[in-house]
Order: sequence, then structure tokens, then C-alpha cells
Amino acid sequence: MATKLKDHYDADYAHGLADKIAAAEPGFDQQEFLQHVLPALETLEFGARQEILAEALAQTVPGSYEQQLATFTKILGPELPGSLGMFTAGWWLWPVGRFVEKQGTQNYEASLEFCRELTKCFTGEYAMRPLLEYRPGETMRRMVEWSVDDNQRIRRLASECVRPRLPWAKKSLVCLDFVDEYRQLLGNLKDDSDRTIQKSVANNLNDLYKDAEWLFTELVDEWSQPPVTDHCAWVLKHGTRTQRKDALSRENVEDSKDSKG
Repeated sequence: MATKLKDHYDADYAHGLADKIAAAEPGFDQQEFLQHVLPALETLEFGARQEILAEALAQTVPGSYEQQLATFTKILGPELPGSLGMFTAGWWLWPVGRFVEKQGTQNYEASLEFCRELTKCFTGEYAMRPLLEYRPGETMRRMVEWSVDDNQRIRRLASECVRPRLPWAKKSLVCLDFVDEYRQLLGNLKDDSDRTIQKSVANNLNDLYKDAEWLFTELVDEWSQPPVTDHCAWVLKHGTRTQRKDALSRENVEDSKDSKG
């Protein structure tokens, strides 16, 4: 039977994370950290495990918030190759991302820079969400810049962190308050060759169908004008999946009415 996601973050995990931090920061009190998390850790569900681990990091990693980020930067390790592996190899960094998600507005610029590095080894969209809400205009403009970054993981983060309906995150419609930046961001990425980026852009489209159908329609119409690259064609097909499903459902209802009439 496959291990549940929550069970990866058990007592052994806590000890391993403490060892990594202690190797990077000699002033870190491993025992204090473990005393904070171990009594309850394995009784909790996934989200609560992330919470208790993130709280323990905030309380036990020495120094200011900026110094704590410097410590976490030391333990990130090498950038993951390609565009995959964020959850299969970088999963152990989830509590670090949760720490930034909770504490990040203490220093916007430092948090933004850390998210750039975190996403290379794990993923950064959840840590970015509070920054998006905290400084929406500035963050949207920065994401436009990131959408043309040489690093594919940073380009993906630019799209994923602004999604209206990012799974496991609070719904955010900040993108609709900055439509020009949002259109530019997605337009920069609609022809990207990386499949994880294509999926993210398509998921933005699919979210828009549910929350701002007018913008969904405008983008689909605009991107459907020839010439359409193979990459954009895939984005359009995947991004219109809910619309096509709804259209089919309506068609079936009409057929049913006709047959009864």
C-alpha cells in the first residue's frame, strides 16, 4: 500500500530535517525543535503537520527572519534537473515553504528572492501567495519579468502562483485586478516548450472559465488566431476542457428534451 503523503512527514523526517539545519547553522537547537514537534506530529493530518513544523522552524532557527532565510538557503541543495521532481525529490522542503508562506511579509524582497531559489529545488507558488496579496501590483509586475526568465522552474512559478484556483490554496482573484499584466504574463508563456508550464497556463485558462469567462473567451479567441504553435494548441485544448465538458452536457440535455418531445 502506498505511503500517504502526510506520513512522509513523520518522526524520522523531523530528525532528518533537524540534522540538515544543524549542519548549516551550529546555533540551531535540535532538541528544542524536536521537543516542539514530536509529541503530536504523527497524530496530525497533512496540513497540521506542515503547520507544526513551520511553527517550530520559526521558533527555533536562530536569528532574524532574514538570517533564517539564509540558513534555509544553505540546505536547499542543488537545483533539480529538468522540470519535474518538485514533489518526488523536493517534497522534504514543504515545511520550509510553509514557513515562508506564514512569515514572508516580514521582508517582501528577501522572501521573493528566496522563492526564486526554493522553486528550483521544490516549488514556490504557495509561499508566493501571501506576497501576491500583500503587494499585488508589484508582485504581478515581477511575475511578468519572471515569465521570461531563462529558468523554466521560475517561468512556471510566475504562472502557477497567480492562478485563481490554485489547489490547496485560498482562492485569489488578484490577477483580475491587473488584467494587462496577467495577459502579458500568460501570453509570454502560451508557446513555452516546457510541459509543466503549458499545464500551468492551461490551468489558468480553465480557472478563468469559472471565474471570469469574459477574459477566458478573449484569450482563447486571441490565441486561436493562426499561426498557432503546437505548444499553444495543447494549452488551448487542455485549458478549455471544462468549457467543452459543459457544452457536451448542455447538448445532451437538449437531445434528451428533443427525444421526449
